[in-house]
Amino acid sequence: MKYRVAHVLAIWFGCGRVPKAPGTAGTLGAIPLYLLLVHHGGTLAVAAAAAVITAVGVWASNQVVRKLGIKDPQIVCIDEVAGVLITLLAAPAGWIGLAAGVVLFRLFDQWKPWPANAAERLPEGWGVMMDDVAAGAWGAVFLLGARVAGWL
Repeated sequence: MKYRVAHVLAIWFGCGRVPKAPGTAGTLGAIPLYLLLVHHGGTLAVAAAAAVITAVGVWASNQVVRKLGIKDPQIVCIDEVAGVLITLLAAPAGWIGLAAGVVLFRLFDQWKPWPANAAERLPEGWGVMMDDVAAGAWGAVFLLGARVAGWL
């Protein structure tokens, strides 16, 4: 039972089963949660959810990594959920801010600038989650920069 719960969370309720681009599916799968949280609890609720999902994601992805024997299984996408929520903390209200945040997060998740590339080398669930947390932070920094520059 413990593994089943971990598996469902790690693949973000099926998003990780998408045959092409499961990371993008996980990112998009975070949007309904983000919209619910930001409209009913604001940025603080999004930040709290990002922290909880990161912690739960370390546990859940640990279970999947150990069961499958793969360092970072493609089906695990709870890391994208945590990462994009972190980026979206800096997004201005509206669809343009949401779209910009998703695009920036996906770019940094693929590029993996330091410290994301270093975090990938952490063991098990820590490595799975922390590279996306770092990518999310980069996305947030760039969103804030775009806002300060008046682009968003």
